[in-house]
Amino acid sequence: MKEKAIAVLSGGLDSTVAMSSYINDYDIYAITFDYGQKAIKQEINAAKNICKYYEIPHMVINLKWLGEISNSALNSSNKIPTPSNEDLDNIKKSQETADAVWVPGRNIVFTAIATSFAESIGASKIIVGWDYEEANTFPDNSKEFLESFNNLLNIGSPDDIEVVAPAINLNKDDIVKLGAKNNCPMELSYSCYTGNDKHCGICESCMRRKRGFKKAGIKDLTEYEQ
Repeated sequence: MKEKAIAVLSGGLDSTVAMSSYINDYDIYAITFDYGQKAIKQEINAAKNICKYYEIPHMVINLKWLGEISNSALNSSNKIPTPSNEDLDNIKKSQETADAVWVPGRNIVFTAIATSFAESIGASKIIVGWDYEEANTFPDNSKEFLESFNNLLNIGSPDDIEVVAPAINLNKDDIVKLGAKNNCPMELSYSCYTGNDKHCGICESCMRRKRGFKKAGIKDLTEYEQ
């Protein structure tokens, strides 16, 4: 009998590839969070299609209150930044973009809720899509954050639960390569901040996705507007 795992699945590239790394060895239950983000419709649609592909259960969790206290461009009227290719490797420019889309305590909240689900079903793993490239500007994607949360679980949970992030040391192109190795349906994932039917191609998330496939030398089946 397989052990159980909870996957925090946004429907994006990183979380989809992360989940695919454990799909053969664990019985996975995927959860997606609705915090009022502009892309929620597309994110839920992507997550559902991915879970249908893998034939695993999926739940959407309402966190509208998180959107209501946030001034992030992801869930407010603020404009979503559109950096240049050069900006992606400029730490100052990337930090400005990250600050514009930062949602207060998002991964702290998500992982805490995933812990509740893990305890409730006896899951030993919480699978997340945190990665090295985004950790440069998002501290809640970092290895230090991962280690700290696992230390918290060692103290605060009566169960033996571990947060696992298979992309924690990977850049986007490495994530794409890992996805290809796992035969992951990356074309079903949705990374765009805008919520348009097609990826906009110019927000930072789209730019990093496009560059990741290009650098990995793997065909990108994503439809972009630009």
